[in-house]
Amino acid sequence: MPTPEITPPELAARLAGPAAQRPLLLDVRFVEEHEHVALPGSVLIPLPELEERAQELERFRGHAVVVYCHHGVRSLDGAAYLRALGIEAVSLQGGIDRYSREVDPLLPRY
Repeated sequence: MPTPEITPPELAARLAGPAAQRPLLLDVRFVEEHEHVALPGSVLIPLPELEERAQELERFRGHAVVVYCHHGVRSLDGAAYLRALGIEAVSLQGGIDRYSREVDPLLPRY
């Protein structure tokens, strides 16, 4: 079964909604990428560290989670891993790069 995805405009609408319904954001890029640009309030756990930091993922259980990366490839793997753990996760289609083009052009691109 393919990993579900959310488009940048769909994510923007959910983030603009009531706080209780906003998804948690998980950035699976590397530290340098996250320091360059990140979605506000996101948690950084680089994809290669997900398995060893699995205990930190428990805080996501019971919440909608949007996993993102630069272009949406690593986030598919990250969301699939979370879903295998029973966490309701989706991948941001096109990553933060597409989000910056379609939703927030003030976000730096790289």
